[in-house]
Amino acid sequence: MSMFSVPCPSVESLDAILPEEPLLMMGAGPVPIPAAVAKANTIVINHLGGTMSKVIGQVKTMARYVFQTNTKWVLGVAGPGSAAMEMAISNLAWQGTRVLGIQNGFFSARMAEMGRRVGADVAVLEVPERSAAALEAVEAAIRRERPEVVTIVQGETSNTVWNHNLKEIAALAKAAGALVIVDAVCTLSTMPLDMDAWGIDAVITGGQKGLSSIPGVSLIAFSDAAWERMKHRDKANAHWCLDASLAENFWHNAGYHYTAPVSGVLALHEALRLVCAETLEKRFARHLKCSQALQAGIDAMGLELFTPATCRLNSVVGIRVPDGLTPAEICGHISAQHQVEISGSFGLPIVRIGQMGEQCREHNLFRTLHAFGRTMVDLGVAVDLPAGVAALEKSLSGGAARAAMSRAAA
Repeated sequence: MSMFSVPCPSVESLDAILPEEPLLMMGAGPVPIPAAVAKANTIVINHLGGTMSKVIGQVKTMARYVFQTNTKWVLGVAGPGSAAMEMAISNLAWQGTRVLGIQNGFFSARMAEMGRRVGADVAVLEVPERSAAALEAVEAAIRRERPEVVTIVQGETSNTVWNHNLKEIAALAKAAGALVIVDAVCTLSTMPLDMDAWGIDAVITGGQKGLSSIPGVSLIAFSDAAWERMKHRDKANAHWCLDASLAENFWHNAGYHYTAPVSGVLALHEALRLVCAETLEKRFARHLKCSQALQAGIDAMGLELFTPATCRLNSVVGIRVPDGLTPAEICGHISAQHQVEISGSFGLPIVRIGQMGEQCREHNLFRTLHAFGRTMVDLGVAVDLPAGVAALEKSLSGGAARAAMSRAAA
């Protein structure tokens, strides 16, 4: 008779569970990771000591470049982008803090909810569907609510809306004496974001999107003003792991906070190193070129892009699902038949294709667009797949030609 009340289970190995051919991750994240990042993620070192201290120093230096900030207060977070979001909220807002949440989708609503959970007095500016936050509406809300903290998402991944007025919105908030928290989870390193020049006080991002690192290790940067607010709060942060004043001990004093996810930090180091090697200028251009080519291909096939061009997010492309189908049917078919993963979206009638980091490679675009078009045909939707592939090729070739002409002119 066994001495254990719970018997030892018999389970399948991962080899038996995972598909024989690896799936191409072309959804809203996570994204494919480069070989150097994957290799780094297999290494375990002491989370304290000289080697780790050097790694952390380089991570912070590279992160400052990617965030475009000179602030000292760059920290890593052992958790997803949402943990970094909660770190920003819980360190800068508490009982009675007046928070204005600019809300135009699922993730901007999450920031407002986190504010409520720490006891803040949260007012929400509801942005009309498929629209960017308008400056006039934001200015009126700031004047009405007199917030101490304003939260906004640069790219609302859930519905593929780009808040293109971010720089001007931050200026309005700063002029009113408010701190600005920005979710840049799907946009950092895919499009311009200048933390210092735009007057942003906290920027958060996840590792698994534009940076092309692993999920579960994230980054946050605080301005000096934000750090001062955190340091002079009356009561300690209720979130022990996410207390920035405690995290400072590891990320700035080479001391102990908790056991860091060392493999993930090493992976993040390599991901940031590859961003720096490419440079932000070239990376932004690659993302723009590839996303616009994908959008051209989708449009030429006869399908509808969900968000108007004026506020369309390039890093995650939303496509309206044809009548008679569901996002789950499309995502399931393209995965099972073509080994390509794309995403649905929180109840919206869309599917989403990512254009972040390693997703933005021409061979990935051709495979994904062809697989998507074949999926539409298989599911009975009349699309012009050859026209879509031709439009993709034309856009990519045109972009290359324009770049060559620009170099020649220089």
